[in-house]
Amino acid sequence: MERLDEDTRKQRETVIAGQYGGIYPPYEAFYIQSIIYAADRSETAFKRFDEADALTAPAGLIFATVQEALTHAGALSRFFWPVKKDSQLAAARGKRLREAFKLDDTSPLKWRNLRNAFEHFDEDLDRFLLEDRVGYFFPGPVVDDQALTEETLGQIFKLVDPPHAVCVLLGQRFEFRPIRREVQRVLARAIEMDNAGARL
Repeated sequence: MERLDEDTRKQRETVIAGQYGGIYPPYEAFYIQSIIYAADRSETAFKRFDEADALTAPAGLIFATVQEALTHAGALSRFFWPVKKDSQLAAARGKRLREAFKLDDTSPLKWRNLRNAFEHFDEDLDRFLLEDRVGYFFPGPVVDDQALTEETLGQIFKLVDPPHAVCVLLGQRFEFRPIRREVQRVLARAIEMDNAGARL
């Protein structure tokens, strides 16, 4: 297949963004399937998190499953709130999908702080370790009450509190129950769309 030249690609983007709200109707199925994949991967990881917690699995596994679930939720979020700010096609597509799935800016899926915390963990870790810190360091994942992170002599890098559905990463607390509920709702809606002819 021959690749489009830049001018032709931009012309097509303009037409699809302007005339079709960012998604050419015959291609709606591709977006629906992509949303199903990301939402299903997130919910599957959340279920593994539930199982790992119930079995009192090692802390590393419990934290890994919730991190995986939230990472997939972040991938799902990008369909609705694209990162690429200068693309009229991405902006139109995001708006079209938000309307189809009845999402607004209050949706937990838009919580950029959580998405960024996992995506930019290496940079945040650099900054975290540049600060003057004293006490006991716990570089590995911890499964415990979130209140533990308030101890001034304990430096906890990763913590998950299953009963309160809270994840703590480098001192920042994130509630993930609302995100999970939104993922489940989007997944159910996408499956309905798929079953009704793969149309938004």
